[in-house]
Amino acid sequence: MSDRAACLGEDVSALLATLGGEVARESIELAMTHRSYAYENGGLPTNERLEFLGDSVLGVVITEELYRRHPDLPEGQLAKLRAAIVNARALATVGRSIDLGRYLKLGRGEQASGGRDKSSIIADAVEAVIGAFYLDTGLEPTRALVLRLFATALDDAAGLGAGLDWKTSLQELAAERSLGAPEYVVLESGPDHQKSFHATVLLGEQPVGEGQGNSKKEAEQVAAEQAWTALSEGINAASGDAAASA
Repeated sequence: MSDRAACLGEDVSALLATLGGEVARESIELAMTHRSYAYENGGLPTNERLEFLGDSVLGVVITEELYRRHPDLPEGQLAKLRAAIVNARALATVGRSIDLGRYLKLGRGEQASGGRDKSSIIADAVEAVIGAFYLDTGLEPTRALVLRLFATALDDAAGLGAGLDWKTSLQELAAERSLGAPEYVVLESGPDHQKSFHATVLLGEQPVGEGQGNSKKEAEQVAAEQAWTALSEGINAASGDAAASA
């Protein structure tokens, strides 16, 4: 396969069948066009406008669904649920579930650096697909698509507990134990088109968790999850020891 063919990705026919509905091939082709490919090919239109639209449509659909599913939850908890569903990691998981990376049009640099499996690119493409679907089919078919693609995330969100926001949960746990406020040290590495972030969370100047991610926010959340888990296991172990001694 030539470099250009590899950059083009696979034919979108299978993706169209997966999505269903009356969405046009041209719309999905545009949704798959990453800016790196567009710039290398004379300034073609990119998927960024569709991504902008899809982000708003996705937010409305998920927010309304959570509002209806959880009539007793306050605004703050609903916001946490939404954040657990509409974020780059969750969007990338949805994108990978329909093999979206296979269809992306990427520049040579992104193709060579593993862009087809880069969470940020896949997440943006999911939003672009939703935007394209909305323009071609309207709100109700798009709502049905979103609820189908995000069914697992919607079902799982209510049981996430601390995982709704690991940084907030860690801050609350640290406060309960009078450990002070968590502090995050984030280092970045790699070229501009393939940044990687490493976060270390400190409590009382002691490292208690580390995390890697494609963004600063993702790395901090992973580090906070590790720290929260370690602290919780320590609390549980201490409780068990006290019970055994009694």
